[in-house]
Order: sequence, then structure tokens, then C-alpha cells
Amino acid sequence: MKLAFGADHAGFELKNHLAAFARDLGHDVLDLGTHSPDSVDYPDFAEAVAQAVLDGRADLGIVLCSNGVGISITANKVPGIRCALCHTSWGAARARQHVDANMLALGAWEIGRGVAEDILRAFLTNRFEGGRHERRIAKLHAVEQRGIAAKVVQP
Repeated sequence: MKLAFGADHAGFELKNHLAAFARDLGHDVLDLGTHSPDSVDYPDFAEAVAQAVLDGRADLGIVLCSNGVGISITANKVPGIRCALCHTSWGAARARQHVDANMLALGAWEIGRGVAEDILRAFLTNRFEGGRHERRIAKLHAVEQRGIAAKVVQP
């Protein structure tokens, strides 16, 4: 499987660790940065990974920031992306099984390497179950198509 990774400075170290872990599992890795612990802005990396997933350069995306919230919110602003912020392997499995999540967000300062590996493994080994979940995904897409988020007044 082709995986795109991206992180801000807070997620830099864990991103590198998980990218190596994914390679050891036999996956191809596209590292979209950041490439140092110098301060950067998480939206840049969330969007880059989301674009890689949408244009087919990656099958799935993995993004990291300090708590995973900002980078997951940014990714979910991209139409066609379903980014799940997960803190457990059970949550990651459900994200793939029920939501057909195509991106995973992690909080690098909230979980350790071992937990992160378990979450990533669960995300990569589970698949969308379809069935009753297809109806819910269709509704999610309908909300996205109506562009509700685009109608929000900017501050």
C-alpha cells in the first residue's frame, strides 16, 4: 500500500518513526514533511497529504501534530477526505470499518511509539465493511456537496 505521511514540528519525530515502521511492514512511504523539528504550520502538511490521497499518489494518509486536532480539522476541510483522529487501535479499526477513513491523524505528544504503532497497524489492516455504513457515507458526502462549511462567515 502507498502511504503519505505529513507532520508539523511537534509530530516530526513520531512521523519519522511511523514511516520507518510502515516501511518495515512492507508499505511504500511518501514523506511530505516536515523534514526538521523547526516550527512550521500544520495546515500545510495536512493539505499536502490530503492532496496526495485524492490524486492517487497515496492510498491512505497519516498526519501528526501535537494533539492531532488541528491537523485533522484541516484535512477534513478538503472535500473527499475523511480523516479520523484516533487515540486507540480500536478507534482506528472502526474508522476504517465504519467510516472508510482515508486519513489517520495522531497526537504525537499524547501517545507513545508503541501505541502509535498499534493504531497505525489497526488502521492499515482493516477495511470498509460497507452495508449499513454505505448509507451513512452517502449522507456524509451529501453534507460535503451542499458546501455547508463554505457558507460559514470568515472571522
